Amino acid sequence: MPINKLEKVLAEQLAGLKKKGASKGKESVILEIKKPQGDKGPRYIISEDPGKEFIKMDSNSYLGMSLRQELIEAETQASEKFGVGPGAVRFIHGTFKPHVEIEKKLAAFHKREACMIFSSAYMTVCGVLSPLISKGTIVISDELNHNSIINAIRLSKPKDKKIYAHLNMDALKIKIEESIGAGQRLIIVTDGVFSMRGDYADLKKIMDMAIKYHSEFEEGIITIVDDSHGVGAYGKTGRGTCEVSEEDGVDVLVSTLGKAFGVNGGYVVSSNKIIEFLRETSPFYIYSNPITPGEAAAALKGVEILDSERGRKMLRYLSEMTNYFKEGVTNLGYETIKGEHPIVPVMIRDTQKTIDLVSFLKEKGILVVGLKYPVVPKGDECIRFQIGASHTKDDINYALGVLGEAMQS
Repeated sequence: MPINKLEKVLAEQLAGLKKKGASKGKESVILEIKKPQGDKGPRYIISEDPGKEFIKMDSNSYLGMSLRQELIEAETQASEKFGVGPGAVRFIHGTFKPHVEIEKKLAAFHKREACMIFSSAYMTVCGVLSPLISKGTIVISDELNHNSIINAIRLSKPKDKKIYAHLNMDALKIKIEESIGAGQRLIIVTDGVFSMRGDYADLKKIMDMAIKYHSEFEEGIITIVDDSHGVGAYGKTGRGTCEVSEEDGVDVLVSTLGKAFGVNGGYVVSSNKIIEFLRETSPFYIYSNPITPGEAAAALKGVEILDSERGRKMLRYLSEMTNYFKEGVTNLGYETIKGEHPIVPVMIRDTQKTIDLVSFLKEKGILVVGLKYPVVPKGDECIRFQIGASHTKDDINYALGVLGEAMQS
């Protein structure tokens, strides 16, 4: 059947995305990663310019785990033992020993009763919210929550959805009070770290509010936090926003194995009963293959490294490099957002200037992400730098030098 009519409509929609500046464009392909040498961290070779080496400052692998030999060896050994794929969903003999081991380790790491892994963090968010949102549930969400939370709520069709102003606890309180008597169950959902800005939710204040109003709802208030950018990226022991905000009482904590742990997949930790319920009801878990046994084994090694003195040393170094870069950026005259997370947004506040600076950085061998309107509101355009433990001080100094050069041009 000819599809030319549909293709015409899709072509018009694609042209609209490009005109608005919302098109992602052609994907860059990493051809090779050169290992650290001397004072240089890893260097990346990409398809657009294969004769050039790049410093990657747009990576979620905050601790550089994805390149650590211990993880590579753990994945290789497990793959040789169990094969390169699970071959089935979990309940149809797709559960392998490494899957159970990583779940047990993550539950212990977060001091929770139980854990279950998903094939991605996005699927984890959808796979957790969908079963927990009933027809009588009201959901209250921070206005800057990740796309996965937004779409999970849409998919779940709660009785009502309320949005509160970013990190505004007074606004959250008003939304809770408006919900009293209107639903049986209330869910407060928030990112831990907000990926566009590097700021984070005050989980202690959120939990205090949830406890205060818990008895006002027949089925209580449930707090759900997606801390995919927080776990393994900050906090003295890498336990993310719960540790930084000194709040361990979050009911349901979602995170990822694909950022600081350097592998792939997502996970949720909570009580035994909630995890048992999710295993029986979450379609994203039940009908999707898990991560490979090799990935699970590599993730287990990553958690073991993080949960050790070596991991704490890596976190201290990451914090030092983050503060060093932030101080350097500020001294050059750039604006950034206050915080201790290794996401460092440099506020440009103009779309064309953002595009130009991203291009200049790339010419100089630095890969970053520019966030432009309509992805962010007009006036909030910025460049997101992500510092990693694999960056050397020389790497940071080079980036600061290029930013200084751009400031003078």
